[in-house]
Amino acid sequence: MKNSTTGGAGALYVVATPIGNLGDMSQRAIDVLNTVDLIAAEDTRHSARLCQHFSINTPLKAYHDYSDQAHSEAMIAQLKMGKDIALISDAGTPLISDPGYRVVKLARDADIDVVPIPGACAMAAALSVAGLPSDRFCFEGFLPAKAGQRLNYLQDLMEEERTMIFYEAPHRIVDSLTAIVDVFGAERELVLAREITKTFETVLAGTAHEVLQRVEADPNQRKGEMVVLIKGFEASEKQIDAKVEHMMRCLLAQLPVKQAAQIGAEISGLRKKALYQWALDNKPG
Repeated sequence: MKNSTTGGAGALYVVATPIGNLGDMSQRAIDVLNTVDLIAAEDTRHSARLCQHFSINTPLKAYHDYSDQAHSEAMIAQLKMGKDIALISDAGTPLISDPGYRVVKLARDADIDVVPIPGACAMAAALSVAGLPSDRFCFEGFLPAKAGQRLNYLQDLMEEERTMIFYEAPHRIVDSLTAIVDVFGAERELVLAREITKTFETVLAGTAHEVLQRVEADPNQRKGEMVVLIKGFEASEKQIDAKVEHMMRCLLAQLPVKQAAQIGAEISGLRKKALYQWALDNKPG
């Protein structure tokens, strides 16, 4: 498995594992995990069960992004000595809101081959069945746990035109959906994909308010792994009408253009960029 382009060094394999259904484990992933010298796993106890299921006897070692620098450098040293290492997370593709960035960066900086072994990814699976625009999207990971930070984070995305994808924990899903309704509006299209590939897989689609109501009404919808997808902002949804123009003229009489546009966007829900340009074109004398 050694790659001749790295002068005898080993290779770091970034291996996707199932997010629920073990049938999604690829034969290539099994072969790699069987033949590398070491598997670096987010949780060795969890990964031991996966290895047992597929009769993989390769040694496991814990690795996560909280590992200290010395731990990461020790892995790089092993790779330089010719060892092949596979990096896996608890589920899905490593580095997609999962550990691995640090050691991958160190490996690439050391000219060590980093080889992707693709497979399951909750984000991609949810997007494929959501029925939302998929030609342009952004993955935002987990929303902040604290309410104020969560609202601020979402407000920064008010003008985002791409489909937005988030992961969320079950104990925060109601609070997060409530914040989404408050910031994006009750009518924004939203999809909640829950327990993808697992026994109780569910995909709820509708307006943000409709999905929130269904989750509040059914305790089962507040369990498991969750992906939230929000349709992006459509510039045509709102226009700068006479009322907004009047508001902006009042703001511009007292405030700089940038601040007037910011406040106007928060009040009207319109894009800050559009209001900023309008303010530049209409600022008094």
